[in-house]
Amino acid sequence: MTYRTPSGSPRFLSARHRAGIVLLALAAALSLAGCDRRNNETAALAEPASPPPAPMQAAAGYAGGMAMRKEARMRSAEPASAPSATDQSQDNTPLQRFLAVRQDLNVEVPAEQLADAWGKVRDLCGSLKCELLSSSLLRETPQQPGSAMLEMRVEPADVDKLLGGLAGVANVVSHTTTSEDKTAEVIDVEARIKNRTEFRDSLRTMLRDTVTKRTMADLLAIQRTLSDTQAELDAIATQRKVLAQQTSKQHIQIQFTPRRALVSGSDGYSPMGHALRNAGSVLAESVGSLITFIAAVLPWLVLVVLPMGWLVRVLWRRRRATAREAK
Repeated sequence: MTYRTPSGSPRFLSARHRAGIVLLALAAALSLAGCDRRNNETAALAEPASPPPAPMQAAAGYAGGMAMRKEARMRSAEPASAPSATDQSQDNTPLQRFLAVRQDLNVEVPAEQLADAWGKVRDLCGSLKCELLSSSLLRETPQQPGSAMLEMRVEPADVDKLLGGLAGVANVVSHTTTSEDKTAEVIDVEARIKNRTEFRDSLRTMLRDTVTKRTMADLLAIQRTLSDTQAELDAIATQRKVLAQQTSKQHIQIQFTPRRALVSGSDGYSPMGHALRNAGSVLAESVGSLITFIAAVLPWLVLVVLPMGWLVRVLWRRRRATAREAK
């Protein structure tokens, strides 16, 4: 097809048309290339995790391995320093408890057998692993009943033997058992003993050290500190011995009282029988009251009543004599 221009040259129009088509094709190609480039950059940014280069992967793996080994060492060292509650619950070893056990007994025996029963129990304590702390015996008198007491510390293995021997000579009326937990106190005292011992040993090492140069004031200060530490350690050791006595043996106290017989007649209460039984004591009390009254009145009778009677009699005689003379 031939286009004609106003000048009438169709060949010139064809050349211009071909040049425009070529320019349009180049522009379209450039546009498509720019779109592809932008699409590639967007896809690269939107990609979640692309693998880093090989050197970076090696560095990251080395750092991660170091962190994992460090964490493993911390976990392996953790149970030795501070075991968790789960580890403690899985440990079947029971905690040793220190209990101070005390038993108080009140027993009754016939009045005539009180001293004998008390002596038998005391001798039984001497034959067992028993430490007698105190004992007392009060025999019966007309004014007061008898009583006795034993206080001792007994090994747990011999407690049943002692109580069995007591049951054979006396009747147990009351039996009270109490216990006090001394575990925390014992653990605290043992920890203090360990710390003070280590500190004392370090001070002795400092005194024996001949390499380090110290002044006389330093040596005296170390010696003074060592003496104070040793004194404190001795006091703590004594406290531990007292706790050992309280927790290794049971404290037992036995109170002996005479048995009192309760008399009750088959016919019930009898006033006459009661009066007859108490007649002697009532008569003795009455005579005692009379003697007390006489002892209280006799001085006044001698010092006041007799002189007043003599004076009244003299005055009465004089008045009578005067009346006779007047007649």
